Amino acid sequence: MPLLFKKIKDLRNFLKSKKCEGKEIGFVPTMGYLHEGHKALIRLARMQNDIVVVSVFVNPTQFGEGEDYDRYPRDLERDLSICEEEDVDIVFAPDVREMYPEGYRTKVCVGELGNVLEGAFRPGHFNGVATIVVKLFNIVQPDRAYFGEKDYQQLKIIEEVVEDLNIPVEIVPVPVVREKDGLAYSSRNVYLSPEERESALSIYKSFLLAQKMIKAGERDAKRIKEAIRKFISKHPHVKAIDYVEITDENLKPKERVEKGDRILVAVRVGNARLIDNWKVEV
Repeated sequence: MPLLFKKIKDLRNFLKSKKCEGKEIGFVPTMGYLHEGHKALIRLARMQNDIVVVSVFVNPTQFGEGEDYDRYPRDLERDLSICEEEDVDIVFAPDVREMYPEGYRTKVCVGELGNVLEGAFRPGHFNGVATIVVKLFNIVQPDRAYFGEKDYQQLKIIEEVVEDLNIPVEIVPVPVVREKDGLAYSSRNVYLSPEERESALSIYKSFLLAQKMIKAGERDAKRIKEAIRKFISKHPHVKAIDYVEITDENLKPKERVEKGDRILVAVRVGNARLIDNWKVEV
C-alpha cells in the first residue's frame, strides 16, 4: 500500500529526505476516481522516476457556480487500491482546509489561453487549475509531472505557466486513453446511463468522420466542423454542443487543416459534460 499523506508539512519532510538521497520524483496530479487514463500517467511516471507521487484532491476553485463539485465522484479507498496495483509510492490526499486555509487569497491568473474554448464556457476555471497545480508543484517539488492530452487546453496552459513562472519541472504529456469502443476515459463517464453512453460515442465517431474527410482531401476547417456538429447533434441524448474547434498544436484556430492540428469538442450528454480532442493524422 502506498504511503498516505494528508498534511503538507509531513509530505514535504518525507520528500526532502528522498531528494537528499538523490531520488527523482514523478508526480501525477489527479482529482481522484482513478481510471485507465490515470493509470497510463502513473505507469509512465513509474518508468521514468525513482519515486511516484499521486495527489487526490477535488479542487473547488476550478468549479464554477452550478457545476458538479458536490457530486463529483470520490472514493479514496478505491484510489488507494489502484495506486497499490500500479506501485505508487505516495498518495497525497489533503482536505480543502489544508490546501485553502482560512484567509487564503492568492491565486494564479493565466493569460489569453485561459479565456477561449473551455475558458469561454467556464470563466475562471483555468485560474483555479493553475493555482492548485502551482501549489502542488511547490509542495511536491517533482522533477517531472504527467498530464493527459485529453485535457489538451489544460496541458498547454500548464506548460505556459511552468515556462512563464520558471518552475523547475518537466511537463510530460500522455496521449488520450480510450475505452475499446473509442470513448475517452473520464471520471464523469459514471454520470452516463447506457443509452446516454451510446450518444456519447458520437464524439469519437465524429473524429473518425472528420479524419475520413481529411484523408479524402478536405482541408476546409469550417466544413469539417459543420460535419462534426451535424453528426453529433443527431444523437438523442446530446443536450448541447458547447464548441467544435480546429486549432494548431498551440490552440490557434485554423482555417485550413494540416497534419498535427487538433480537433477539440465539448458536448453535454445527459447530465455529463464531456470534452475530447483528436490529433489530425494526415
